[in-house]
Amino acid sequence: MTPIKNLISLFIFSVLLSSCGVSKSEIVYFQNLQLQNTENTSSISSSEMPKNLSIRSNDLLSITVSALEQAAAAPFNLTILGTRTGLAASEIQFNQNQQALQNYLVDSEGNIEFPILGTVPVAGLSRQELQSVLKIKISEYVQDPIVNVRILNFQVSVLGEVKNPGTYDVGDEYLTLPQALGLAGDLTIFGERQNVLVIRQAENNTKHYKYLDLTDSNTLSSPFYMLRQNDVIYVEPKSNYLRASYTRNSQVYISILSALISLTILITR
Repeated sequence: MTPIKNLISLFIFSVLLSSCGVSKSEIVYFQNLQLQNTENTSSISSSEMPKNLSIRSNDLLSITVSALEQAAAAPFNLTILGTRTGLAASEIQFNQNQQALQNYLVDSEGNIEFPILGTVPVAGLSRQELQSVLKIKISEYVQDPIVNVRILNFQVSVLGEVKNPGTYDVGDEYLTLPQALGLAGDLTIFGERQNVLVIRQAENNTKHYKYLDLTDSNTLSSPFYMLRQNDVIYVEPKSNYLRASYTRNSQVYISILSALISLTILITR
């Protein structure tokens, strides 16, 4: 009886010990930031930061026009007739008067069809740039127009070793890699922080990708640090994933072994 109990106890101790085998350097983000005091801080210049989010083919845009003379601006707000059916919910929005407004899908040529103005090239422009372009064009018809543009299909997918993998809609056009990971509940302790993959679709439908090291502060200046619409983030498991998977279930194993010990004691009495 004693050798069996000793063997089981040794196994339980080994399982518990293996669960503590993660060092600080493996899990702390941006470790080499030199922030010694408030007068000597590191920063990233504006020239190093990614540019504003640009509009691409297949983006869905919300564009509203208003002015002091709202009747003059009304023709530039395309409303959906009640007889029109089959529109997806994402293609419809409502103004303050609860009128249904149709959004604009950027075609494969990078254009939208806008009321009065006709074909307007939008691909490659930021939201602010498109607002300026439309304001200039609409000013020929409306005095002091106010143009508001939003990109409605800004979403990212976070997969792999995170707490809540999935696809997340983003209301803001500025989203960093840590923010996206935060939406997914952050990496699990078993996620590989030094090799996080970001996959991005370029304008010509080619795929670009970059592996980023979350423990390195140089990642802050990477063009992949600031995410774009439809980016995919994949967190791969650590190389010792099999051991980690085994450790995850240690409590289950311990419970089973405890039950076996109790059963063995009862049998051998």
